[in-house]
Amino acid sequence: MILPQERLDDLQINNLKLIQNPDWFCFGVDAVLLSDFAKKGIKKGAKILDLCSGNGIIPVLLTAKTENTHITGLEIQSEVAEMANRSVLLNKIKDRVTMLCGDLKNSIELFGKSVFDAITCNPPYKENHGGLQNKTDNLTIARHEILCSLEDIINVSGTLLKPGGKLFMIHRPERLADILCLMRSCKIEPKRLRFVHPSPSKTATMILVEGARQGNPKLFLDPPLYVHDEKGNYTNEINEIYGRNK
Repeated sequence: MILPQERLDDLQINNLKLIQNPDWFCFGVDAVLLSDFAKKGIKKGAKILDLCSGNGIIPVLLTAKTENTHITGLEIQSEVAEMANRSVLLNKIKDRVTMLCGDLKNSIELFGKSVFDAITCNPPYKENHGGLQNKTDNLTIARHEILCSLEDIINVSGTLLKPGGKLFMIHRPERLADILCLMRSCKIEPKRLRFVHPSPSKTATMILVEGARQGNPKLFLDPPLYVHDEKGNYTNEINEIYGRNK
């Protein structure tokens, strides 16, 4: 089930493991933070879609962080989606997670309208014209808006979500204005924000965003999340999120 060029990583929760290829995009702290941020707004038995699913890290983590939910992961790269599906089989969570290969721009045709209670997305952060692009195609697609844009993600989310359904995203703070404007234009009302800082003395490098389709206008700002303390150690909250304090 694990190919010679791949590795098996322990997710340190519910004995879950994830197959990864070091030559492709491997998950980082952003995926872990997004799954923890999203769990607070996902109800028991929810139907969830993870866009730009990659190696399936968020669907796998959500099986441990939510109750009786079903998570569909949608990934455009066939070889990456196939690897993610092997992680699903390895963890014996096929009853909770379905990995599909497909283009999110065609997701309305794939799933229909108003069908999901929640959508999660850890998208490519860099605009197609911005930043140095990696030579490896898989890495380039994962990091740059080549096959989908921020507008594509929010637009399809506004159609796929049920009224009141939640969109959870993680992105860079410099795209916050774009995110909030696009959400409102797609009838997703921004409801909750949280800035993620490397440490208390450093500016935020990530932003967690929650929006509700056809929600009432009222935006809440969560306390900042610090990854490290002033001494360079992981904060208690980060250790709790990763399950290290158990």
